[in-house]
Amino acid sequence: MRKSILVLGSGIGGLSAAIILAKLGFRVTVVEKNRMAGGLLRSYRRGGLDCEVGVHYLGSLDRGQILRRFFDYLGVTDSIPVKRMGKDGVIDRYLFDSPATHPHQFDMPEGLDAYADNLKAAFPEELRCIDGIMSPICKAADQLHSLELLNSSGADFSLLDQSLPFGEVLDTLGCSPGLRSVLAIPSSWLGVPLADCPAYYHNIALASYVSSSWRLQCSGAYMADALTARFEELGGQVLRGADVSEIQVKSRVVKGVQLQDGTTLAADIVVAALHPKAVLQMLPQGAVKPSYANRIKGLQDTHGIFTVHAAVDAAAHPEIPHNLFKVDTDSSGNVSDLRYYQIRRSRREGVNLLSILTSGHDELWQPWVHSTTGRRADAYYARKQKYSELILEEAEQIFGKLQGLELLDSSTPLTLRDWVNSPDGSAYGVLRSASQVLGTALLNRTAVQGLFLAGQNVMAPGVIGTILGSFATVKLIVGEDDFARSCRL
Repeated sequence: MRKSILVLGSGIGGLSAAIILAKLGFRVTVVEKNRMAGGLLRSYRRGGLDCEVGVHYLGSLDRGQILRRFFDYLGVTDSIPVKRMGKDGVIDRYLFDSPATHPHQFDMPEGLDAYADNLKAAFPEELRCIDGIMSPICKAADQLHSLELLNSSGADFSLLDQSLPFGEVLDTLGCSPGLRSVLAIPSSWLGVPLADCPAYYHNIALASYVSSSWRLQCSGAYMADALTARFEELGGQVLRGADVSEIQVKSRVVKGVQLQDGTTLAADIVVAALHPKAVLQMLPQGAVKPSYANRIKGLQDTHGIFTVHAAVDAAAHPEIPHNLFKVDTDSSGNVSDLRYYQIRRSRREGVNLLSILTSGHDELWQPWVHSTTGRRADAYYARKQKYSELILEEAEQIFGKLQGLELLDSSTPLTLRDWVNSPDGSAYGVLRSASQVLGTALLNRTAVQGLFLAGQNVMAPGVIGTILGSFATVKLIVGEDDFARSCRL
């Protein structure tokens, strides 16, 4: 008999795991607490404009590259329209605020050779240091696209080389504060401080976007629906508006789940594409040993994010084909804060969408930490409005006076926490830092037989890291030999 599997959560982790398992012949049902599937994939509409939540650009979608191979296997490549970035020679532009130690800007281009050339042009006195940095980055790129991370017997990046903190690597090479700041940006994509970011995570993140970068030519909601449709085409079922109250366990063997409305869903296997702390709260008392519970409770998480979406006049503010980062640094070259900007075309004639992401500043929202979305005090919305206006004022230092400005929406870490059940509104889940390598190892294997984890917390955040984690979890479920025979990418 085909085993039945419940997948909890319908973000990119849950949907990709569900598609893989359905392709392998399992009977799979995805259980989603929200009315629509997609999690952080799902954009939403304000004022006729599609506001993205978690997908702002994708890396490594060219033929033969890792994300293209994943999309091909999942069967969604032709269903998700994308546009290649970097035709103007720029994927990301970094703007710095410390002219004494930094260039005013640094452009990240497509291709590792072009990236090295830009580094050497910006820092001509540090050629030896740059060569020392680029060698492991190129190695990481080769491992990434050859799927070595997936096919190796190790189930985590920490089992490979380059596990020293990247900040320590830069210290050893004697990099200047300016070069250090440029190289620190990829660790910010992961939500990990440079001083505690394993070099391998930094190198793999950088390599994934420098290899090729792409923007969606559709909304994130369209991408979520394309993945959902593919899963249902394979015979899978998505239960929407089904909030899980408990993962049912007997003698430390999973039996299924119970929903908030009292409905019970039996299953041979449960895959929770959720934060491990959220999963722990769903387990009945005594389902796991105290040592396992304490390990999960003790995990450090990444910070939250504050997001602003605004409409601007398209003639005055045309679409920018690359991303902008405004970077704040300290005297040593460490990144203290940054703002991420995109200006994209919208569906409204004469109007473009300005999106800004920056640090969540949890302390601002602390008074309302025990409230829920839609039930917060007026003071919360007043503070959110004021902070949004401040962020937009800062944007005018880059773009000039924002013509036709209309604030559409903003979100805080509390918004994210309530939408996807991420503790404290953590944007990138568990902190994949060098200091908690042991605590984050093999997170897809739980202390309950038949219960597995998927999602961004298994291996790494981002679309590539999350799907990679889904494949790793499936490999754990079916075994290495069956996985090698059945999952040919």
